[in-house]
Amino acid sequence: MERNQIKLLDKMTSCHNAEDPIKKVAIFGGTHGNELTGVFLVKHWLENGAEIQRTGLEVTPFITNPRAVKKCTRYIDCDLNRVFDLENLGKKMSEDLPYEVRRAQEINHLFGPKNSEDSYDIIFDLHNTTSNMGCTLILEDSRNDFLIQMFHYIKTSLAPLPCYVYLIEHPSLKYATTRSVAKYPVGIEVGPQPQGVLRADILDQMRKMIKHALDFIHNFNEGKEFPPCAIEVHKIMEKVDYPRNENGEIAAFIHPNLQDQDWKPLYPGDPVFLTLDGKTIPLGGDCTVYPVFVNEAAYYEKKEAFAKTTKLTLNAKSIRSSLH
Repeated sequence: MERNQIKLLDKMTSCHNAEDPIKKVAIFGGTHGNELTGVFLVKHWLENGAEIQRTGLEVTPFITNPRAVKKCTRYIDCDLNRVFDLENLGKKMSEDLPYEVRRAQEINHLFGPKNSEDSYDIIFDLHNTTSNMGCTLILEDSRNDFLIQMFHYIKTSLAPLPCYVYLIEHPSLKYATTRSVAKYPVGIEVGPQPQGVLRADILDQMRKMIKHALDFIHNFNEGKEFPPCAIEVHKIMEKVDYPRNENGEIAAFIHPNLQDQDWKPLYPGDPVFLTLDGKTIPLGGDCTVYPVFVNEAAYYEKKEAFAKTTKLTLNAKSIRSSLH
């Protein structure tokens, strides 16, 4: 039998997914220029990358939005983490384009092209949130066994420190992220941390998340088989705006009972907003939700007070590198 036929037979008869080894990984910092943990870590790794190197793996640290980093602002013209759709990536390059759209095209050229065989295998995109979300991994595809296995490994390695998985798969709410250029996009979100501030505890947590992720890739490339696993994830259902008056101005703020309660169950009738004259606005509907990005500073302009999620379990088959 020819080798290819044997390989095919092996794939058909075994219960695991044989996957190609991972060769090219990028770590993005400064997609939002005022989220300093990723900026600080990536700048450090550009100077001294010893801790992110793994045998046989090409790991590239990269500052994604240098102009915004220099000004310590989220973005210059528009949100870089929302413009990686094929329409923006395909626009004719010109000085009239928003800076972030031009930058997106450069990033797509360097690490993509998006949806192609030549793109980077994995991009880790490092973010901070002002919300009390702790360590969060952002997943874009609920059917991706490789990433579910990776996230399971990271969660297990971080324990007892909690690590949550936010699934942004949704027909209208999913957005075109900077990391979506890669075959396997991984969002890493750690908070709470104010914009333009560095906290040692948050930096330590993000650093550990990257270490465990790279260890997982190294183990996978070395031929380790990862048995079937399951992880709990929180899937986005809906984004909730602040109550507003007839002029479109915010008329109520996050209720103290909800503040800092990301990932905790929120029941119908629970207080959500509070007005200046002391009126409480409760959660409507008839189902328990799990709020995330509660009172996130960067989302005021996006008219998002928090996002409602639902809890579910994702299962992954066992995986092993196809080289072994």
